[in-house]
Amino acid sequence: MSLELRHLRAVCAIADAGSVSRAATVLGTSQPALTAQLQRIERVLGGRLFTRGRHGVTPTPLGAYVLERSRILLIGMEELLAGATARPSGTIRLGGVAGPILPGLVELLGAGVSSYADDSPQLLCDLVAAGRLDAAVVADYREHELRPPPPLRSAVMAEEPIFMAVPETHPLAVRDEIGLAELAGEAFVLSPSDGGGWPECFLLACMRAGFAPRTPHQAADGWVIRSMVTTGGAVAPCRATFAESPGLVIRPLTGTPLTMRHLLVWHPHGTLAERSEEVIGYGTRLFSAYALDRPRYVEWLGLRRESDDARPDRR
Repeated sequence: MSLELRHLRAVCAIADAGSVSRAATVLGTSQPALTAQLQRIERVLGGRLFTRGRHGVTPTPLGAYVLERSRILLIGMEELLAGATARPSGTIRLGGVAGPILPGLVELLGAGVSSYADDSPQLLCDLVAAGRLDAAVVADYREHELRPPPPLRSAVMAEEPIFMAVPETHPLAVRDEIGLAELAGEAFVLSPSDGGGWPECFLLACMRAGFAPRTPHQAADGWVIRSMVTTGGAVAPCRATFAESPGLVIRPLTGTPLTMRHLLVWHPHGTLAERSEEVIGYGTRLFSAYALDRPRYVEWLGLRRESDDARPDRR
């Protein structure tokens, strides 16, 4: 089960009402159905969100954290929907995941562009399908390809491999590349699920390499991930364009077991439909320019081209 906005609304309704039964009345459902839904949500989040007493429910520490984040997300979604509905004619509504392509497109497409960033490719596709966004820059992974719902269109703008961030003092840091199986005993930092195939694709790659990764750390923020690698001794899968920094080095994975794709998803009746090829070209060039500022990735690309040129079928 993946968490959706309706699940967050249910959690907030329980907290606001002070009991599951009163929240069920507000939401127009039955108490047993809402209780079952809450239990599923708690299983996904890994702990209880409320303690139940004679006078109702009280948020646990985990519940208080989830409530705080849920209210922020719900307010942001309401603002997005209100802004999208009230947009002036001719404006472009663009969404996207973190990365260089979305801000670059906003600049290149000029005045009249509004943007919305989110970590969930699936949510962005849903917003495009609902007509709330004209297009979105999303990401998926090989063997976990995103399938936007009809009538949406999609095209790949760029691909990049997944590399590994390791402490510069790590014994494997002196290597040009690292075999995934060589990291079997390490503590990994993983970013949370994005609904587009991560971290499922990474866990699958580890299983194929013969081990189940130990993942005591989870972080979405790049600064936290860097800190866990440089000071905590952990390792982290990362984009090939993730920048090296003091105490942290980036190394390719042998055989390139993981590949990430950057896609443009657009609505055929949206403002950008007739300019889709132009926007795809913009996205490809924006990613290429960004990648050229990453020496480790540029070096890997050069070695890969040399290897391809040396293949007998290329002679």
